[in-house]
Amino acid sequence: MINRVREWLLAGLGLLAAPLACAQDIGTLDRIAQTGTINLGHREQSVPFSYYDQKNQVVGYSHELMLRVLDTVKAELKLPALTIRLVPVTAQNRIPLVQNGTVDLECGSTTHNAERARQVAFSTSIFVVGTRLLVRRDSGIRDFADLGGKTVVVTAGTTSERLLRTFDERQGGRLQIVTARDHGESFKLLEAGRAQAFMMDDALLYGERAKASRPEDWVVVGTPMSSEVYGCMMRRGDTAFKQVVDRGLERLMRSGEAQRIYAKWFQRPIPPKGLNLNWPPSEALLELYRKPNDRPLG
Repeated sequence: MINRVREWLLAGLGLLAAPLACAQDIGTLDRIAQTGTINLGHREQSVPFSYYDQKNQVVGYSHELMLRVLDTVKAELKLPALTIRLVPVTAQNRIPLVQNGTVDLECGSTTHNAERARQVAFSTSIFVVGTRLLVRRDSGIRDFADLGGKTVVVTAGTTSERLLRTFDERQGGRLQIVTARDHGESFKLLEAGRAQAFMMDDALLYGERAKASRPEDWVVVGTPMSSEVYGCMMRRGDTAFKQVVDRGLERLMRSGEAQRIYAKWFQRPIPPKGLNLNWPPSEALLELYRKPNDRPLG
């Protein structure tokens, strides 16, 4: 009798697992066509890429690009409308949520590198960044060589954390490294004096600086430790969906629309405080707009 009960339980679990397996096996475009819904992953504090504004609405450069790509998805599927389900993600859970199908497409501030490309698929690149430091203007810190004996904060689960720990090992472990859940929390630790420097992608550092009560007190410094590209993430192996996303992004880039979206978020006042990052596009980004590609830099 015990064995029979065990068989019934296993059979029941198998029935429960079957829909999950089917959901993973079906292509993203087919699932969107069947449900009329797409699951978009977004960040909560990656200013100015993907974050909440003062009305608790998701906004930002990457988020706007992602929404514009949906026009290409709707055209491909001949869907006049599409229900959007927004899924907040963190640096720590964004890859697993894409892998398990909770998120169909994530566009935020995710670096495309060879290691991550073994776990998820990346779209045509959407941004080019350098890894630098945000410090108080009067800190005396001007480059990574000045960090000896200092406390440095970095957002957990990012490529910057890996780079910083590798750098510290090469320097003989002279740094005190602390991690935070997201970029906003990292900057709060810096602002409170619990760290003397915040290491992250330069664009994100400018975004955090723009949110500060006194932006003029903070400065981005240092020779970039690395150059990286951001891409939108999707599940690996879903070639049809990636082709549609890439087509949408490349159309935005070649038409000049992506550069206009850039100007909106990097060269004009942005929420929540109406501050202007006043950061013109780099030559590397302009070249990406001219010749879109999905190649990682690291």
